[in-house]
Amino acid sequence: MKKLLEADFFPRASGTDSPQPDPVSGSADKGKRRILIVDDDANSTHLVKILLERSGPYLVLEENDAANADQTAHNFKPDVILLDIVMPKIDGGELATQIEADRELHDTPIIFLTALVTHGEAKSGLHIQGHPLVAKPISIPELIDAIEKHLPAQAECWASRSRAAKS
Repeated sequence: MKKLLEADFFPRASGTDSPQPDPVSGSADKGKRRILIVDDDANSTHLVKILLERSGPYLVLEENDAANADQTAHNFKPDVILLDIVMPKIDGGELATQIEADRELHDTPIIFLTALVTHGEAKSGLHIQGHPLVAKPISIPELIDAIEKHLPAQAECWASRSRAAKS
């Protein structure tokens, strides 16, 4: 069992910058699925980041300001984007619409994270704006299932882009 560090579970001080992963994967991050999580609750995103990175081959980047999420996504080039729905300034629905309209990001799978529905509703296959959702409080196994379910199509999309670029 991995040793857990106390610091991993304490909230980060607001205004502190954590190191941002480089958009170009280093050798240590090769083969990891890149996940961008956008939620205005920094403590929640940090906890989900830790749990996902310890649970599988994931490299998770947190963005706590939805207004910056589009640029963060361009720089990070995620395999999947996790979006909270209720956020100040720009809500998750508006942000999803921006991402879908963006030529570089429109094929990136989006999974909504929300407290607006129950776990039962989320498990029933309910979608918002055509995107799947995971109910809050988040169950990491359910979140991983949702991520893995939506990544294969993304991998095929990248392969198609790569073949098209070589032509």
